[in-house]
Amino acid sequence: MRIGSRREDDFEINVISLIDVLLTLLMFFVLSTTFIEHSRLKVDLPKAGAEAREATDNALTLVVDRDGQYAVGSDEVQGEGIDALKATIERVAGPDRGRLVVIRADANTAHQNVVRAMDALGQLGFTRLSIATTPSDAAASR
Repeated sequence: MRIGSRREDDFEINVISLIDVLLTLLMFFVLSTTFIEHSRLKVDLPKAGAEAREATDNALTLVVDRDGQYAVGSDEVQGEGIDALKATIERVAGPDRGRLVVIRADANTAHQNVVRAMDALGQLGFTRLSIATTPSDAAASR
């Protein structure tokens, strides 16, 4: 008779390998997730009563802030003038000119800044442009 010894049918679950698998899965999901980083420019969009009509899933975003600074996607435009803006658009957009471009212009920016952005896009061959707005108080209450 053995007193104090373990029985043969006792078993224990090794949780270390389970933790390894869970950490590996966690790292996979963290590293494979795409993070959308909008530009650091802060804009207050103008208000409009119309609702969004087109999906903007694969759209290129061009941001114009109050001071006339531009950002394409998450890249800020370095330099002044339309040539620096066009170079940044070409670098970020790549060869796809049929892509939708959403212009997110601050409500208090000069109209000339928006026209300059639209001119640069037109010179590069973009034809699908959209201007982002926020719903007005009347449209939001409907």
